Amino acid sequence: MPSSSSCTMLLLPPNPSFSPRNPLSSLHTTLRLSPLRTSTTRTFSSSSSSSSSSTRPLSISASSRALRALIFDCDGVILESEHLHRQAYNDAFSHFNVLCPSSPSQPLNWGSDFYDQLQNRIGGGKPKMRWYFKEHGWPSSSIFETPPVDDTDRAKLIDTLQDWKTERYKEIIKSGTVETRPGVLRLMDEAKASGKKLAVCSAATKSSVILCLENLIGTERFQSLDCFLAGDDVKEKKPDPSIYVTAAKNLDLSGGDCLVVEDSVIGLQAATRAGMPCVVTYTSSTANQDFKDAIAIYPDLSNVRLKDLESLLQNVVAAN
Repeated sequence: MPSSSSCTMLLLPPNPSFSPRNPLSSLHTTLRLSPLRTSTTRTFSSSSSSSSSSTRPLSISASSRALRALIFDCDGVILESEHLHRQAYNDAFSHFNVLCPSSPSQPLNWGSDFYDQLQNRIGGGKPKMRWYFKEHGWPSSSIFETPPVDDTDRAKLIDTLQDWKTERYKEIIKSGTVETRPGVLRLMDEAKASGKKLAVCSAATKSSVILCLENLIGTERFQSLDCFLAGDDVKEKKPDPSIYVTAAKNLDLSGGDCLVVEDSVIGLQAATRAGMPCVVTYTSSTANQDFKDAIAIYPDLSNVRLKDLESLLQNVVAAN
């Protein structure tokens, strides 16, 4: 079992470019849009993304000549989960009759386009809700008849919503209708069979990630992971590199010995800021993001073998 503390489907056409009326505009985050791709490779530079974190990025050592660890994100990589999380949040808002000032006559409901942008820019469920309520007004609900005004009550509102949402998400995963994305299980098995270390690092709640992994990759694969980290295990969420820096330490490896598989710019930034090369397997909601710092970009992992990833990492080392 991992030494640390603590989830894929057919691709849809990419979402349209962000609208100028994007309700997330106040995030002051600009993502360069790029066309939908099949696959491509790029040279990785460990200094290409500067981190606002105090954590010092790991560097790729010139002596690192082989892939020693494969690290997977969960949501979006192991399974295409965005619509499942959105369903669970909207069910929670309905269950607790969450009424925001902008729409006081009906419970809050996050649309698919809005949620795609939200989840690609803010990691973690609680930060998502906290940002939304700060921007759109704190809601009334069956938890608090009037909108909470102090930090304690606001934290209680978010905690209650997140806990219920997590349980609802678990019910969806347990339904048996969710599958892993193409190629994931084969790559995991190839990595273990060749003696590579295998890890999963997810910003989601630990209990929900464990449920996803046990139901989707199976208990045996889950228990054979060399490292497993969830959002509960680090103070800062992606794009902060903490989760990947911690994984490298737990695996007793340098960042350059690891290869990360991510699906979004947030995850890509977290990996590169930790000094780890990263390949991207995008989803329908992340296909138009700018993955310029990825060493390879794939629509899915159907045709990607471990030997391909090993060659990529060797090329990275040679380029550095």
